[in-house]
Amino acid sequence: MSDTLEIADLLDLCRSKGLKIAAAESCTGGMVGAWLTDVAGSSDVFDRGFITYSNAAKRDMLGVSPATLDAHGAVSEQVAREMALGALSRSQADLAVSITGIAGPGGSEHKPEGRVCFGLATRDACQTETVEFGALGRAKVRHAAAKHAVKLLAQAALSLGKA
Repeated sequence: MSDTLEIADLLDLCRSKGLKIAAAESCTGGMVGAWLTDVAGSSDVFDRGFITYSNAAKRDMLGVSPATLDAHGAVSEQVAREMALGALSRSQADLAVSITGIAGPGGSEHKPEGRVCFGLATRDACQTETVEFGALGRAKVRHAAAKHAVKLLAQAALSLGKA
């Protein structure tokens, strides 16, 4: 990844504030975790990652409700919220990011290619958002989604801290 400095800055920020990170990834398939662990010494900040590509994995590993999946589908802010909260509760992390989306090819009229939903959970709150990256192609959507997740983690880390 060309943004290694950005990742190193995030890790340094979290380290200085005594924060740990967890990631729950679907369409990015572990990219955020891979980027974090590309930096030597990241184990004191990055607690764990969950690659929950299937709905069964989202249910089993993160506790996403079958009712939420049935009502809203995997690509929804509701599922992103439950993924982030599940990652936080199943880790030693202080902040957890979740990513679920349609990288492509494909999509539908209601859930187009390039739609990605994010969750960011801390011990005090959980926020969600949807970003429409557009039909950039699978690799570019995945990269953009992972990069956005790192940005969300950095923003949260700036506002948190034990130090």
